Order: sequence, then C-alpha cells, then structure tokens
Amino acid sequence: MGIPSSLLAGYLGILLFMMGDGMEQGWLSPYLIEKGMTIQQTATLFTAYGITIAIASWFSGVMAESFSPRKTMLIGLLIYLAGTAGFIGIGMEKLDFSTMVITYALRGFGYPLFAYSFLVWISYVTPVNGLGRAVGWFWFVFTGGLNVLGAFYSSWAIRELGHIPALWSAVFWVLLGALFALVLNKAPFKDRSEGRGGKWKELMKGLTIVKAEPKVAIGGIVRVINTTAQFAFPVFLPTYMAAHGFNTTQWLYIWGTIFTSNIAFNLIFGFVGDRLGWRTTITWFGGVGCGLTTLLLYYAPQYSNGNYTLVMLAGIAWGACLAGYVPLSALVPSLVTKDKGAAMSILNLGAGLAVFAGPAIVGIFIGKTGAEGVAWILAGLYFLSAILTRFIILPTELNNKNEFSVSETTVLPS
Repeated sequence: MGIPSSLLAGYLGILLFMMGDGMEQGWLSPYLIEKGMTIQQTATLFTAYGITIAIASWFSGVMAESFSPRKTMLIGLLIYLAGTAGFIGIGMEKLDFSTMVITYALRGFGYPLFAYSFLVWISYVTPVNGLGRAVGWFWFVFTGGLNVLGAFYSSWAIRELGHIPALWSAVFWVLLGALFALVLNKAPFKDRSEGRGGKWKELMKGLTIVKAEPKVAIGGIVRVINTTAQFAFPVFLPTYMAAHGFNTTQWLYIWGTIFTSNIAFNLIFGFVGDRLGWRTTITWFGGVGCGLTTLLLYYAPQYSNGNYTLVMLAGIAWGACLAGYVPLSALVPSLVTKDKGAAMSILNLGAGLAVFAGPAIVGIFIGKTGAEGVAWILAGLYFLSAILTRFIILPTELNNKNEFSVSETTVLPS
C-alpha cells in the first residue's frame, strides 16, 4: 500500500496528534469575539501563531536530522503541551490577551516539530521507488487529522462538553498520538550528524542548503505557491459566494468537501507520482490543474447562476488538483543524498510561509483588482509553479541524459 511497515504506528500517531491540534481552528475566532475580543485582536493572535509555525517548520527538518526525528518530535510535544496549558489555563481563563498571544504562539512551535520531523523519518526509511506513496500517506493522515477528524470531533465536543473542556480534551488525542508515534513506533534512525561538523553545524544547513543546491530553493518556492490559495480563499471567497446566493452553511459544506476530496487524492497522486514521475505529476496535475480549477471555482457561481452542485464539483476538482503537489515531498529530498533534512526544512518553510502569503495577496490586491483579479493572480502563481517545477531535475535524470549524450557521441562516424 506504500506505507513502510516499520513506520505504521507513526502514521497513526500523526493522525491522532493532528486531530487534537486542529480541533479549534473552525470556532476559536468567533468564540473569542463573542467573549469581547475584537477582530483585530484575534487576527493578531493567529498571526503570532503563524509566525512560530513558519519558524518551527523551517528548522524541523534539520533538527530531525541532527537530533533524530524521535527527539525532535518529543520536543514538539512538550512545547505544545506547555503552550496549551498556558493558553487554556491562564490566557483563556482570564481572557488575558497578552498571555494568550504568547502562549498560543508557543503552541505554534509544536505541530511542525512533531509532524514535519516524521517526514524526514519517512524520507530515509522508504525506498526511492515507493517514496511518492509514502509521503502521500503522510499528507493523507496529516490533512485527515487536521482538517477532517479535528473538525468533526470539535463539532461534537463543543456541543457535549463545552468550549473550554473541548480544548482540554484535545490534549488526550495529542498524547495518544504521541504514544503511537514515539513509543509504539520502533523504526530506527541512524545518527547522521557524526563526521559532518557536529549537530549545530548541521542545523545551519537549513539556511545554506539553498546555496549548495539551488533546485531545493525552487522546490521551496513551489511549496509556497502550493497552499497559498488555501489560505487566500477563506479571506474573500465566502463574501464572493454570498453575493451569488450561497449562505455560510453551504460555503462551509463546499470547503469541507474540498478537503475530503484532497485527502483522498493525496493517496492517489502518491501512487500516480511513483508511476508517472514526480515532476510530471506536480507540473500537470498540481500546477496546471490548480491554475485551471482556481478559475473554474471562481467563475462557476457566475456562469451557473449559483448552481450549488456545479460549484461543489468545481471545489472537488480544485481539492483533487491541490493533491497533485504531494510528490514534491519526495522530489526535493531526493535532490540530495546526505542533507535530506535540510532540503525538507526548505519545503516546510514554504508550507509555513503560505500561511502569510495567501492573506497578504488578498489584502494587497483585492482593493485594486477585486476578487476576480485576486483569482487570476492565484491562478497565475499556479501556472508559474508548473514552469518552475520543470527545472527541479533529479541527479539521476541528469546522469541518464549525460550517458545518452555520450552514447550518441560514441556511435558517430569519425
């Protein structure tokens, strides 16, 4: 099926951890506003959270390679627990905004160190010919826990337990996930920092890898583009959809169905990438596919006169194409032989930066170009990513081309 047997418990652990981590995403902001906080304050809270996610995402790969994924994941777990305890027990209890910002930001360091470190583990344990499927399964459990199970569990928990007890209950799922990922998961990981200048020098490779291998930097840019629209759409699409007759409930069903489609196709494109080629899958299904379906999702409400089914199908298509970028997590680490953690750190940084890039594009351009202009900018970025991906050529592909050129030369008559 594409899951390394030695890491099976770890995959289940990621699913459970992310289910607990993401359970408040859909309701925390309106809850805090209802309690008297302003929209600006909640925006500041989530901005601080996003900053620490980006930082932790950047260093997760090299920390995993330097200190081992297991130790880095444990550090992420402890930071998450400390931030959660402070956020709920002190900040939420007293609605102390300063404390909430500090502790929620601290909590933001947790999941990238836990989840993205596991990606490094996968990249070293999995044979190259199965790596696309293995990372496809990772994004399946990651997104399934964060965006699907977390939301479904949260809708039950806040109704049956109340908002604050529901937040505390997330700790149970996080600890259960850690039990599977850190205790029951027995996969080995060899210390790879010995003989390479020590652990701290290894950490610096999270910064210097882009100079040593520029194609890793291109991969990081593509990774930013990958989910930029995911964070841009919620800023302006709900209002745009409302203008074409869709109420909030209908929009939420569309948005939820998009990610149900996405997690299914995370698996499909993992298999497709291993068969069809990683670059080809990213280029055509990810870049070109997302560019076209972004425009389809925007124009469908207009040209279908607000037909709910057609707009839903457009959303499903976009969610499926978003999964076309899954092989990127296999392609970029395969550009290097020794510093896979550093290469993965650049990808993880790209994932974190997308949290800012999406809303920033909307904020900068929507007043000048309107929603239609923003949709075209996002589509244009996807088409750009398709072009950039063609330059991410694996060393084995270059060697094959060189060998072919040499063989051609040898058969030419003198």
